[in-house]
Amino acid sequence: MTDSLIIRGLSLARGGKRVLDQIDINIEPGRITAVLGPNGAGKSSLVMGIAGALPLLDGSVCLGEQSLTGMSAERIRRAGVAAVPEGHLVFAGLSVLDNLKAAGNLLSNAELANALEEVFEVFPELAQCRTQAAQTLSGGQQQMVALAHALMARPRFILVDEMSLGLAPVIVKRLEGVIELLAQNGTGILLIEQFTQVALRLADYVYVMNQGRVVLEGDPQRFNDDPQALQRAYLAHANQEDQT
Repeated sequence: MTDSLIIRGLSLARGGKRVLDQIDINIEPGRITAVLGPNGAGKSSLVMGIAGALPLLDGSVCLGEQSLTGMSAERIRRAGVAAVPEGHLVFAGLSVLDNLKAAGNLLSNAELANALEEVFEVFPELAQCRTQAAQTLSGGQQQMVALAHALMARPRFILVDEMSLGLAPVIVKRLEGVIELLAQNGTGILLIEQFTQVALRLADYVYVMNQGRVVLEGDPQRFNDDPQALQRAYLAHANQEDQT
């Protein structure tokens, strides 16, 4: 796993409250790693912590032999780890093309041209509306732009938070194909997903979080064979509270 993104003992707080506690996760190149869990489990905080958008209380983030711990979000992105935050975040007033150019502002002219060509190959829909303002796009198109933002960094790993949130099933299916294509081309994917069916269909490995901890992990087949295992993991904290 020398080329993997390795998270060990990751803990962080938000608003003075500890929201992640000793998280251990491996994200391997060319594989899709899904993280499931109820609302408030800390999944988005995990993405932000790995990406350098939130400071860590403890733990480490390493890309192979390179430590990313304590680096700024920009340096982590340069190192090859790009995040796609929840909410279809785009530069609303800019055109699709200018959104992508802004995301690739650290690239040379030649690299920028190549990155744009690669992105438009992945998302030909965006090539067709490249001069259109991002704020006029549909939610699905905006999520494509958000994913394209990350791809402009030509990352080795992408952290995708709630890819399918608020999107029509046909768009979700389209984005599933993109995620699978990226993994087939060697990119490691961390996928935070609200729909368990989508996650289990795509993932090579699954972690389940509850109350800031990993409470269960395994191959997707484990959860397909025992559907109640996931429900028990989701309800674990509630049951503990009932017993106090």
